[in-house]
Amino acid sequence: MPKQITMVELHNQFGKIRKNELILDVRGKDEYLEGHVPGSKNIPYDEVEKHVNELKTLEQVYVHCRSGGRAQIACQTLEKFGLKNLVCVVGSGMKDWIAAGFSVEKQV
Repeated sequence: MPKQITMVELHNQFGKIRKNELILDVRGKDEYLEGHVPGSKNIPYDEVEKHVNELKTLEQVYVHCRSGGRAQIACQTLEKFGLKNLVCVVGSGMKDWIAAGFSVEKQV
């Protein structure tokens, strides 16, 4: 079972995230383009298994979605492939990040 945090806890970590760590947004591509955590990478939850080798090389992967459900599915999928570097944002997500007024990056 991966470590679990909330979106606010992720924000508290935000300035401390190193180069070999990743914030992984597992929402759909359209949702991601509408607004995402600055510097995060988008891989929809149903495609994470295609990126196992790349994600295995990282020290820590913070996985989140809109409200926690898809992040949990993505974490379960990645765990099946042996990843132990996961931190899963549960019970909260991008909607909470936006509601808290944290900075959001958009791509038009």
